[in-house]
Amino acid sequence: MSETKKLFIKTYGCQMNVYDSERMAANLAAQGYEQVGAAEEADVILLNTCHIREKAAEKVYSELGRLKPLKTEKPDLKIGVAGCVAQAEGQEIITRQPMVDLVVGPQAYQNLPEMLNRVDQGAKVIDTEFPVEDKFEKLANHAGMKSAPTAFVTVQEGCDKFCAFCVVPYTRGAEVSRPARQVLEEVKQLVARGVREVTLLGQNVNAYHGEGLNGGDWSLARLIRALAEYDGLDRIRFTTSHPNDMDDDLIAAHGEVKKLMPYLHLPVQSGSDKILKRMARKHTRDAYFRIIDRMREARPDLALSGDFIVGFPEESDQDFNDTMNLVRRVGYAQAYSFKYSERPGTPAVDRDQVPEEIKSARLAELQELLTQQQKDFQQGLVGKTLDVLFEKDGRQDGQLTGRSEYLIPVHAIAPQEMKGQIAPVTIDVNHRNSLGGYLGPVKT
Repeated sequence: MSETKKLFIKTYGCQMNVYDSERMAANLAAQGYEQVGAAEEADVILLNTCHIREKAAEKVYSELGRLKPLKTEKPDLKIGVAGCVAQAEGQEIITRQPMVDLVVGPQAYQNLPEMLNRVDQGAKVIDTEFPVEDKFEKLANHAGMKSAPTAFVTVQEGCDKFCAFCVVPYTRGAEVSRPARQVLEEVKQLVARGVREVTLLGQNVNAYHGEGLNGGDWSLARLIRALAEYDGLDRIRFTTSHPNDMDDDLIAAHGEVKKLMPYLHLPVQSGSDKILKRMARKHTRDAYFRIIDRMREARPDLALSGDFIVGFPEESDQDFNDTMNLVRRVGYAQAYSFKYSERPGTPAVDRDQVPEEIKSARLAELQELLTQQQKDFQQGLVGKTLDVLFEKDGRQDGQLTGRSEYLIPVHAIAPQEMKGQIAPVTIDVNHRNSLGGYLGPVKT
């Protein structure tokens, strides 16, 4: 393609969508597309959507409505909807918004150049198939991407758990793991570009069972141990995990692999055994406690994160109290919490719903506790020296921002050349969602 075209991608939702957007941009860059920061500048607009939050599809249609005048002004503008809403809605998107030119599901991004060529010829194109054997191989090229000290790497997609509240198995498909060779090669490319930290992504990342280098399957722990051998790669993280896939080797790796950061996001969703069963989580609260205890034995400085849903159908006051008791027992450094919202096609939709006002009251009570726990965890770091990987400029002059080993943002006055470097920072300020400090060890 001789003529450079302008590409704008708006990304919704999870870190995997961020990763996918980066891959789409890199794939299209090879076809002559330059990424821009505003829809008004673009020849092609892609909305990379998420279906997890409430009324996700309607939010996409609202965004398309806002883009309609731009399409009228620029008739040659191409608009595409990608991601999980695209997978769930398919043809309905073009039926409701005929100005949309293409709809592409999460497993077909490698087909975007060919799809856009067909759009140029006047076609409306929909691809929501699951050709998973091709996607990663074709999207792993990082040429043309901006350099940064941290990067996401998808190692697994889809989920076989079929929790009663979740649409992921329907929008991302069954669990598929990338061959270890692909992951190792992608991380090798990233390290050569200056990446010092990688986060391994998957809808159920600790279910990873990719083809190993010498036959057989590798577990996530085996993959982490191989990545830890890379010179220049200093930090490894992974998200998101399921309690049922926290195997012995992965627990042990947290104590044995120095480059594996002391942070674990392990959603439990509820502290009630009754609700866990109704959610089809396939684990109990005691099983979760045992995992947490073993993790802390392997890595005493572990920071825990979690996900919680309140107001799940049939949740009683006692069920909610069980959740609150679990939170107090575990103690979280950070957590996400939401009111249950109905997802068409999932089993929980047809059950007895909790009144909205009760959901709201429970969520407020839970979030108050989680916020206090986060504050307490961060306060416990004041006066300590943390290793911070500086990534970008801070809000104040001369300030840089990075993340500690616990994933908490840290701000410090530091020279520009510290970007991309890991340095000790002594913490002296506890902000709401971040920490402040100064370079070097504790002043005496």
